[in-house]
Amino acid sequence: MAPRKNFRNQAKKEVKPAAVVNKNGVKAEATVAASGGGFSSTKIFTWFMVLALLGVWSSVAVVWFDLVDYDNVIERAKEFRFNFSEVLQGKLSAYDADGDGDFDVEDAKVLLGLKERPVSVLLREAKEESAVKEPDAVPTPPDDDVDGSQNTDVESEIQAAVPLPPISDGFIPDDSRDEATHPYEDENNAIDMKGELVEKAQPQQTVEESKQYNDQPGSLETKETENAEEQPKDKLKEKAKKKKPKLLNKFEKTIKTEIDAAEKLRKKGKVEEAVRAFETLVLQYPQSPRCRYGKALAEDGLAEKMLSNDMLQKAIGTYKEASELPNATPDLIKATLKKRAERQQFLGRMRGALATLEKLVQIFPEDVALKNDLGVAHLLIGDNKSAKRVYEEVLATAPSDGFAKVHYGFILKSENKIAESIPFLRDGLESGDPGTDDGRFYFHLGDALQRMGDDSAYKWYERGHQRGHFASVWQRSLYNVDGLKAQPWWTPKDTGYMDLVKTLERNWRIIRDEAQSVMDKTTGLFVPEEENLREKGEWGQFTLWQQGKKAGESCRSVPKTCGLLERFPEAIGCKRGQIKFSVMQPGTHVWPHTGPTNCRLRMHLGLVIPKTGCKIRCTNDTRAWEEGKVLIFDDSFEHEVWQDADSYRLIFIVDVWHPELTQYQRQTLSPI
Repeated sequence: MAPRKNFRNQAKKEVKPAAVVNKNGVKAEATVAASGGGFSSTKIFTWFMVLALLGVWSSVAVVWFDLVDYDNVIERAKEFRFNFSEVLQGKLSAYDADGDGDFDVEDAKVLLGLKERPVSVLLREAKEESAVKEPDAVPTPPDDDVDGSQNTDVESEIQAAVPLPPISDGFIPDDSRDEATHPYEDENNAIDMKGELVEKAQPQQTVEESKQYNDQPGSLETKETENAEEQPKDKLKEKAKKKKPKLLNKFEKTIKTEIDAAEKLRKKGKVEEAVRAFETLVLQYPQSPRCRYGKALAEDGLAEKMLSNDMLQKAIGTYKEASELPNATPDLIKATLKKRAERQQFLGRMRGALATLEKLVQIFPEDVALKNDLGVAHLLIGDNKSAKRVYEEVLATAPSDGFAKVHYGFILKSENKIAESIPFLRDGLESGDPGTDDGRFYFHLGDALQRMGDDSAYKWYERGHQRGHFASVWQRSLYNVDGLKAQPWWTPKDTGYMDLVKTLERNWRIIRDEAQSVMDKTTGLFVPEEENLREKGEWGQFTLWQQGKKAGESCRSVPKTCGLLERFPEAIGCKRGQIKFSVMQPGTHVWPHTGPTNCRLRMHLGLVIPKTGCKIRCTNDTRAWEEGKVLIFDDSFEHEVWQDADSYRLIFIVDVWHPELTQYQRQTLSPI
């Protein structure tokens, strides 16, 4: 700082005596130019003084000291059509970045991106901007209600169901030791609460959740075009009765302008500046819950921008601080703790999120939406029993709650209470309540109806397809990449994996012999199918690879088979598939079902196939296995299996990546 100060003083001393000379020098310059004469030492000195008057001497010195590049400032002046003399004389007060009343070196640094603008200036500008409204401007609804007025986003923040919050695709959750993977994924009766259609080649989610009912009578789209006089009276009464969220306490209303200014920065996406602004407010008003909540929201936004789990963890802590401050309004406590729970879930802190939601329910015991969220939190840790109890409590007080119904029906179906699950799933979907329009509910309702022999299952599959949850009535996988070729049956040539198919078919006897050598029940290698897909019979499986990794020490028992597969990454590296032996005893029937993803194809190599009685249907095309031959189908399409022979059927199942997936997608898609 000292050299700059001294330099500035020196520049002022040298410019001051040049004022008179400069004025005469300009006239002399004009005379010389008119006469076409050459430069003398006096003229050179005159030019020097002109430059000194214009401030170039200052800029040269600044450049010499490497403080700022004024040439770049002048280029910026050209770009923005500034007046050059104003640039050189520091008169661009309109571009005064540091609030000192002129345009100088510090302002140039800000203009060049070498320095950030002071928080005080940003806050001042935000205040001024929020205080002045353009007469023709259309106001944009804010995300949060700063002044306690009605706000849709805050309402949804308070009332929407917990299932995971929207975060950019590149945001990587923590791999915490006990909560990174959900326990329910490994449990037979647990429910998969992950989002559907999670992997897209080019995400194109352009339809907002609020628009999902626009094709129904009374939709948001229709309501926006209706006049108040034309709306039904009960709708108007319902609007009038809606509680307006209050986020400001009595004291905070006196500092509303300052809070508004900081919020303006956050809403404009200037999250770094917003964090600094709210930190300043928190230091100034440490007992203000709204300032602390604003800081948490800004940190949350910065975490998303930085893709930083550490920053998100900081926001989670700040949410907690805001909720525990005295004089926090009930609506702020509710909004703050819900945000905290959502972000805890996102980071895989499922038990932490559960504790947060339990606290919310204790504070707001009459809030049905919070109880619904709590039920989801139990499901996310695989505690179906507790979730079931929560939804029973909800339905006891709110018997028409669609969200509780679909989740309760979901739990009943996971308990194999097929007939009991149907009315809850069906009524919940028909309610159209928020959180019910989910592919999993259409999927399980249709599946339950099929198992009961009810052909109306396909009506629900069709509705799920129309809602965008299924690629078609037949192809009902939920974890998909858009745009992949979709057909039920494939030939080896279609797949491009000819070498793999030839290797399997040429060595089928070696593979068969190794499988038969470990089929004895005393080995314990073949275990019963665990996905509840059988109507009846016995179906055993022996897994070699799962999710792109070897299954323990399984290859020690069948080393030749594993050796044959080692050089085929499309198979052993398929993170969304398995490689396994499958033995099915006579009298077995497998329900119609679909696999979870369209990212794989399934190869069946026939090893021991009875002459009659064994068949597989995929869509409406039924085929049979042959010993030593490979059948290939896409198991994301509905398929069904019968084993009505008089002896066992043994096949070798090899899942491979869909051939149209890129190498990058194969590396980055999540395992299933």
